[in-house]
Amino acid sequence: MKMQATWNQQVIAESDETRIVEGNHYFPPTAIKPEFYQDSARHTVCPWKGVASYYDIVVGGERNPGGAWYYPEPSHAAKQIENYVAFWQGVKVEKV
Repeated sequence: MKMQATWNQQVIAESDETRIVEGNHYFPPTAIKPEFYQDSARHTVCPWKGVASYYDIVVGGERNPGGAWYYPEPSHAAKQIENYVAFWQGVKVEKV
C-alpha cells in the first residue's frame, strides 16, 4: 500500500513501506524529500517510544513548525521506527 504525505499542495514523502504505530504512518528516512525539511530544536518525550525530534516543513516559503517528528534513538520497544518520520499539524497522509 503506497502512502503519500502532502502539505501546502506539495508531496513531501511517499512510500509503500510505512510502519503504523498508534495510528500514525511512519515513513522511512529515504522516503522524505529533504529539500522540504529543516531541523527543529523541539523535542518531546513519549513514555514508551523515547525522545522525539522534530522537523519544520517548509514549502513555497511557508513554514509548518514541528510538522514532522521522528525518534533518532527510540526505546527497544520502538526500534522498528528508528529515524522513520511521521506527520501532523495539517499534513495530509493518504493512500495513493
